[in-house]
Amino acid sequence: MKNYFPHGTFPKLSFAVVSILFSMVVLYGCQTQTKEETVEKTDSANLANPAQPELNSDQSALLKTAVGDADNGIVRGVSFGDPISKVKATETFDMFEETVDHLGYTVETAQLESIDVQYFINPEKQVNKIQIDVYLNSGDATTQLWNAGKNYFSKSYDAPKEENKIITWNKNSVKVQMEDVTKGKDFGLKFVFTPTNKNALALK
Repeated sequence: MKNYFPHGTFPKLSFAVVSILFSMVVLYGCQTQTKEETVEKTDSANLANPAQPELNSDQSALLKTAVGDADNGIVRGVSFGDPISKVKATETFDMFEETVDHLGYTVETAQLESIDVQYFINPEKQVNKIQIDVYLNSGDATTQLWNAGKNYFSKSYDAPKEENKIITWNKNSVKVQMEDVTKGKDFGLKFVFTPTNKNALALK
């Protein structure tokens, strides 16, 4: 049979082909490794920075949860002069404290915000002051709740008086004070409801 490859040519061609194939394999391996490293880095980044849940509640809705129905009592169905028995029967939050001078209730939102309501009582065991503390997650939430509170109480009470971080409203014999009590990364507002005359404490 006739040899179509001159002496010495075939080995050289085979070596060249092998060299090319080897180079292709090495190049493919590097590309594969690069892709794997990229995927790994991307996965690591995703684990390090997971998607954050919604941080804040709707602050208008949160305010309504805190103060309750304005047409039924001053706060959450309770008025000044009401006995503690009515507070216990009316309040739907969880009681966390009961002392000789006040009852404390609390609730936590899905965003881990919290609302504490304290009903202060006189020696006759009648409500004579109500305080609501709202603990929030951010400065934005605090600003939103402040604006919601300002809008809400300005519609129901007289024109507000604003000074620094405190706004005060009056209506008949009720005084409402809203204060921004944020300190550093501890965000929140305080609402205080007090009677402005002795008649506000008379039993109904």
